[in-house]
Amino acid sequence: MSDSIETSDPSTAAAWARALIHTRQTVLPKRLLAPGPDPAQLQQLFEAAAAAPDHEQRLPWRFVAVSTDQRERLAEVFEAALLDRDPAALAPQREAAREKAHRAPLLMLAVARLDEGDKEVPAVERFISLGCALQNMLLTAHAMGYGSALTSGQALASPHLHRLFGLKPGEVPVCFVNVGTVSARKPMRPRPEVARFVSWL
Repeated sequence: MSDSIETSDPSTAAAWARALIHTRQTVLPKRLLAPGPDPAQLQQLFEAAAAAPDHEQRLPWRFVAVSTDQRERLAEVFEAALLDRDPAALAPQREAAREKAHRAPLLMLAVARLDEGDKEVPAVERFISLGCALQNMLLTAHAMGYGSALTSGQALASPHLHRLFGLKPGEVPVCFVNVGTVSARKPMRPRPEVARFVSWL
């Protein structure tokens, strides 16, 4: 079987792909409600990630999904990370930090797996591979009709978070992946003009 897309009209496939790319937008987690992807759809999201470019097939990333019954543990970590940064944080600030763990129905941590001793595949290539895996997942979620967002924050550097997710030496938490049903959208943001980021030798 050919690795290329089999279609009688390549222009139709290209137009569909272009529409998918250009209509995807970030939807904040607070606007992502249940239902989220079902198990079969979740499997498709992970298979989309597996299709990302991966030099020497190092698999330089992994994802940790946070189940519903573990959200409270993550909330405690977000609060602890806040208190480490600001011991005087007030109750509303602490509650806002905790609330972030209970937003999107599908919540995953994206982890880059770096190996500083690997001279064949440097860290920058590993991050690029993760970025491609993330974009594949976001576009697949969009094709399924879901909204999505990548979120980060200072809690990613917290040792509390590293312990909760069992991160090993050389593993870097990069962002959270949030997916769910969109309750409200903002207008599409303008895309940069091509001339702003393309030049020719």
